[in-house]
Amino acid sequence: MRTPKPSRRRLLAGGLAATAGAIAGCLDGSVTGSPANDGDADRVLSLTLSDVGETLRDAAVVDPAETDPRWNEAAFTAARNGGTHTTQYRTPFFSTADDPTYAVHEGTYYRLSSVVVDEAAATRPVLRLFGIDEGGVDGAEADEPESVDAETLPEGDRRAVEIAHFAARARGNVGGMPVGLVERGGYVYRDEDAVEASVLLADDGPNRVTYRDPVYRVEVTRERFHEPVYRAVAEPVAESPEGMEAVLRARTVGARLDGEDLSADALDVIEAARHDGYEESHPYSDGYAEVIRAFHERPYLDGDVRKDGGGSESGSGRVRYEDRYYDYRLRFLPGESGP
Repeated sequence: MRTPKPSRRRLLAGGLAATAGAIAGCLDGSVTGSPANDGDADRVLSLTLSDVGETLRDAAVVDPAETDPRWNEAAFTAARNGGTHTTQYRTPFFSTADDPTYAVHEGTYYRLSSVVVDEAAATRPVLRLFGIDEGGVDGAEADEPESVDAETLPEGDRRAVEIAHFAARARGNVGGMPVGLVERGGYVYRDEDAVEASVLLADDGPNRVTYRDPVYRVEVTRERFHEPVYRAVAEPVAESPEGMEAVLRARTVGARLDGEDLSADALDVIEAARHDGYEESHPYSDGYAEVIRAFHERPYLDGDVRKDGGGSESGSGRVRYEDRYYDYRLRFLPGESGP
């Protein structure tokens, strides 16, 4: 194995010849690799490779016979046998079209998904938290119950307080709120067991709660929601481990690289990217340019990546190199003399 070169290099490919070409290109506005011509010429293009392993099945396929799945097995059983299993609000297999769940049963591999088949209305408790001054709110009554520590609450309440705390902290500020968890400015109780065990939702529940030092005023409302109803779907996609591997490769792997087809310089770039990462400023060396082309990321070389790359200055994907899979990321970083 070649000794990886330093990950932060600044190479001028071709010496004076490349310099002359770059100057000429600047004059006519046609320098190859225009990402360096957008007023940020000192930046570097970084490449990192993360090892995924020798197979994709290990991380992508659930075997309920060996691992307790996150989803309800009843959904898998019903969908696999042509029956009907529905869930409300949450998808049955926690999967999306872009990130499907796969499972294996008795040698057959299934793609698990869902379709919306109905809408259901439900009234849910909503917990919101509001900050108060150290001395209370508007001279609160002396007999007002003291604040309860969130750590002493049931598990469902602790989770509700944590998420409602994020919403309270972000209220009036920009960012900092987990949008996927916060709803309507607080936390929505959807688990019936959590509702039954809740202290905060009780009629005589506390109206002050302490979470990580701040004391919050508790507000509980019951609001109407209209939620989708999902039917579980299980589609057979392969009858062997090799077949499943092919499905996953076709879905997720872009480039396939063979070391014998790459130059020594390109191999050095890949080795460095596998370890500490690799960086170069424009104009890129022949070896770096070869790797970028092999990854099918030509906008970084042949055009304006902001325009040709879909408006993004970072690229990512999955490649197969020799006998292993790697996830890669390309992104621009400030140069050494940058801010």
